[in-house]
Amino acid sequence: MRRFFLFVFLIAFLGTSAQETKPAFQAGEWLKFRMHYAFLNASYATLHVKNAKINDKNVYHVVGHGETTGFASLFFKVDDNYESYFDKENGRPYRFIRKIDEGGYTKDVEINFDYEEDKAVLNDKKNKKKFNFDIQDGIHDLISAFYYLRNNYDAKDLVKGESIGMKLLYDDDGVFNFKLKYLGKEVLRTKFGKVECHKFRPLVQSGRVFKEEESLSLWVSNDQNKIPIRIKADLAVGAIKADLDGYNGLKHQFKIIMD
Repeated sequence: MRRFFLFVFLIAFLGTSAQETKPAFQAGEWLKFRMHYAFLNASYATLHVKNAKINDKNVYHVVGHGETTGFASLFFKVDDNYESYFDKENGRPYRFIRKIDEGGYTKDVEINFDYEEDKAVLNDKKNKKKFNFDIQDGIHDLISAFYYLRNNYDAKDLVKGESIGMKLLYDDDGVFNFKLKYLGKEVLRTKFGKVECHKFRPLVQSGRVFKEEESLSLWVSNDQNKIPIRIKADLAVGAIKADLDGYNGLKHQFKIIMD
């Protein structure tokens, strides 16, 4: 399950329109996902939006946490933490934190974005190294990307079959080119009822983790909240699925289709 948590937090898959839309979220929003691997309820992940200040500026502070629980933790113990501080007006990130432990594989990284110098400084605390990166237009971290796109895409601009891209910085590997294809609408049965969704298929690197480039599928609610409903992946060994399991503090009413 290593790296699947990364893609749960990387739910930045909602289009690239810069048209002004209604805000999709607010401080206090909390989302919980349950992950299933084979017959196991393998783990949980949460995303929580808070208010904060960074350099005397009011920002959103989003905390993402994922961990294996119960029987699954005996096979593969995960404790992942992601944090992002980003601008309330334009969504650009100021600080990103990634502190993870996945079966003994650990990372402790902090990235600070300096827009006056057009630089991002990555501090690898585990290995006591620092890296400098040039900031590119529209660059995001994993978490800020998701919330930026939720606030800035218009469903009317999505075209079935078209692929879009985005540049992310989250590790010392540098800029991550993320691409995905829009597949249209689909109605899912969930624990909350039927939910109409937009379906996307990111192009991921095949090999060690995923079976093929198109092994990952994502569904997002077709309402003003634009929240992830399901993520499904065919891994090199087995398959894993994450479903929305709980929510609180949504800015808009969650749209459920009544039978």
